[in-house]
Amino acid sequence: MAGGSFGPTAGVATERAAEYKGRLTAYVIVACLVAALGGSIFGYDIGISGGVTSMDGFLEKFFPTVYRNKKHAHENNYCKYNNQGLAAFTSLLYLAGLVASLVASPVTRKYGRRGSIICGGISFMIGATLDASAVNLAMLILGRIMLGFGIGFGNQAVPLYLSELAPTHLRGALNMMFQLATTLGIFTANMINYGTEKLQPWGWRLSLGLAAVPATLMTVGGILLPETPNSLIERGFEKKGKEVLEKIRGTTDVHAELQDIIDASELANSVEHPFRNILERRNRPVLMMAIFMPTFQILTGINSILFYAPVLFQSMGFGGNASLYSSALTGAVLASSTFISIATVDKLGRRALLISGGIQMVICQVIVSIILGLKFHGDQELSKAFSVLVVVVVCLFVVAFGWSWGPLGWTVPSEIFPLEVRSAGQSITVAVNLFFTFIIGQSFLSLLCAFKFGIFLFFAGWITVMTIFVYLFLPETKGVPIEEMVFLWKKHWFWKSIVL
Repeated sequence: MAGGSFGPTAGVATERAAEYKGRLTAYVIVACLVAALGGSIFGYDIGISGGVTSMDGFLEKFFPTVYRNKKHAHENNYCKYNNQGLAAFTSLLYLAGLVASLVASPVTRKYGRRGSIICGGISFMIGATLDASAVNLAMLILGRIMLGFGIGFGNQAVPLYLSELAPTHLRGALNMMFQLATTLGIFTANMINYGTEKLQPWGWRLSLGLAAVPATLMTVGGILLPETPNSLIERGFEKKGKEVLEKIRGTTDVHAELQDIIDASELANSVEHPFRNILERRNRPVLMMAIFMPTFQILTGINSILFYAPVLFQSMGFGGNASLYSSALTGAVLASSTFISIATVDKLGRRALLISGGIQMVICQVIVSIILGLKFHGDQELSKAFSVLVVVVVCLFVVAFGWSWGPLGWTVPSEIFPLEVRSAGQSITVAVNLFFTFIIGQSFLSLLCAFKFGIFLFFAGWITVMTIFVYLFLPETKGVPIEEMVFLWKKHWFWKSIVL
């Protein structure tokens, strides 16, 4: 039935979580580690873009106006990188990713999670090759668009793959392999930029071209990985799905989990238009989370810091090498802090990490704003002592993001969707994330020029809003089977009146 018109008891109607059997198998660990490489291409690009856009050889070839402004000592420090063309180089990728994530939804549903992972890897390889060999701005932008297609497919499929493959009691930690790979990609890119910055004038080509390495690993991994039981059963391969489920759980006693997947698949297969179905009243809570969680993740301001860390630190008076070193430090801190979340998410829960991380991020943003407002002026450099203090506080901000909104901004949406709208819901999550990444990426340099130190207060305000949102509207998903999330909304103080 098109669009789905089932009552609230359709799909999984009985809670069977207590009957789930199985253990964490080596098979699952290996599959999750390989699949999570999809996050590394996203992270590598975030990390590489900021460093490349501060390299003289790159700016002189493609953005000579920015290069000349950079060389003018009297130029307003907040505004010397303000160029829409330079911002477009960074942000166009995410606009392409937005489109690709919507295209990826039917691919992921009809051909499996592995199909989208493979498409993403191939697209990213093509983009890396084009950018590394670019001879003009058009070729550079085309490469960025292909990279965007790769990220759109990868970000749509990988979190779903991890959530469906992981056992319920460890789903949070294993799903965070995606964020861990993202943060390691950022750190690796920062270290590569630190080295290639010395290889003038062609070091930027090496930085951009090495993106093909994680893309190749992602493609090969997609070919070798098993498909998830949820996807196999949804597509009619029930026998194969049962075999995979028994293998990944390490037991033949998988009846309860298998029945949940079959029930969810029967409803999923009756839905011809998932994007129409997700608009129904009973799916209203997950639709809201699909929109607000990725929106809030970007409005923490983290991408601005990671995209433009070298530019930001140069604007505050750090030398070229010092700024790249400082951004490499923030990348290392982000990767390290993700381990905190992996170790605690299935013990403390999602809500505790999101709320505590939000409080720490607000404090850090306010402190940075005060320091820059009192001690830093547009045509002067920040003193060494205050420069160090800014880097320390920025690192504390990154730590908080790394255990909260960084991984959980992806984990929570990927685990809450009913199977019949799961591919559509994840596409919406990725599309919203990339849309706001595009908006912030395109506008950040202009906002920095206009708001100056107030840009940090702008983000602090949004973090306050999102922390309150989590406290009031997000139920705890720790320990809840992925096919039984529907019961959470029926018990929540606010959502129960909407879904019932």
